[in-house]
Amino acid sequence: MNKLPGFGLVERARALAPLIAQEADEIERTRRLTRPVVSALIENGLYRGLLPQSVGGAEAPPEVFMQMLEEIAKVDASTAWCLGQCSVCAMTAAYLDPDVAREIFGAPDGILAWGAIANEVRVVPGGFRITARWDFASGSRQANWLGAHVQVVEADGTKRMRPNGTPEIRTIVFPAASATMYDVWDVIGLSGTGTDSYSVDDLFIPEKFSALRDDFTALREKGPLYGITTYTMFGLGFGAISLGVARATLDAAIELSRGKASVGLKAMRENNAVQGLIGRTEGNLRAARAYLYATAAEAWGDLTHTGKLTEEHRAALRLASTWTIHQAASVVDAAYHMAGATAVFRANKFERRFRDMHAIAQQIQARDTHYEDVGRAILTASPVARGPTT
Repeated sequence: MNKLPGFGLVERARALAPLIAQEADEIERTRRLTRPVVSALIENGLYRGLLPQSVGGAEAPPEVFMQMLEEIAKVDASTAWCLGQCSVCAMTAAYLDPDVAREIFGAPDGILAWGAIANEVRVVPGGFRITARWDFASGSRQANWLGAHVQVVEADGTKRMRPNGTPEIRTIVFPAASATMYDVWDVIGLSGTGTDSYSVDDLFIPEKFSALRDDFTALREKGPLYGITTYTMFGLGFGAISLGVARATLDAAIELSRGKASVGLKAMRENNAVQGLIGRTEGNLRAARAYLYATAAEAWGDLTHTGKLTEEHRAALRLASTWTIHQAASVVDAAYHMAGATAVFRANKFERRFRDMHAIAQQIQARDTHYEDVGRAILTASPVARGPTT
């Protein structure tokens, strides 16, 4: 590792804010990241934040990745969401055959996206064959490679099992041109992510274009970053995006409060209720951010020292990610209501951030069952699941 990990990613993300702000309305209208935004993200290497240095990536520590996403999310949640999704997908390079990893990610515009885990892949000579469809593929409209997480079925129809007795789940990757895309992302929030569906028909996948993602025994890269599963990194990234959305929404409410006055009422800046609400909400947001980053920093410190992420740290990261998303949603709610009728006008961006935040809070990284998983780990010392593919 000769390059300084993640050098400049946060600064470059911050510098792109004016461009992304200029394109945000078009992103929302078309339900896609615009070409200028995608080109800028590629040219500045932001999609390559978590990619191994051996393939030309930054191999950045989690804190740098999180700060990068937070800066982008302050301007547009959909852009940050796609960037976070595709960045974590790129961690798959650490499990792939090196030649395959270079084929997929060697070019600056090498971008991988995927959808939810589903379907089976059948073993055939030299690889696998599959006909299937997947949903929730954030970032797929910018990607030139797609992936899928599938259960392996042997040629005789039996399910392939792992040594621990669970079904083997593999991540397969294939050119986006091999798939049919479906425009289905008509939603209330994160509209610009283009989180569409895709399918393949009788597609052959060579063996080396598959990986046991998040199975540390299959790792080909030895950097400490890859001691963290993609599932955990998704949580950290989406927690950071939530903080960025909450920060921008609260800042907008503060700015509005400095100048807004309603007939028959004190100016907002002089209203004791508004002052108290801003103080409490600011404290809640700062506490959530400090908690997420401190938890990530402690885990990263131990990981780089010992070479392993402990089960205690895994549970702590899961708890911090989930709680931060929920806390950020509460901050956005408070800021939205503070803005009053002003918040319902599209021109003021309150309503978009409100919708985006509540779309974030509906997805898998924010589900309440994570609290149950962590509580069980605390009470019984049982491990928190690494993710759906392990």
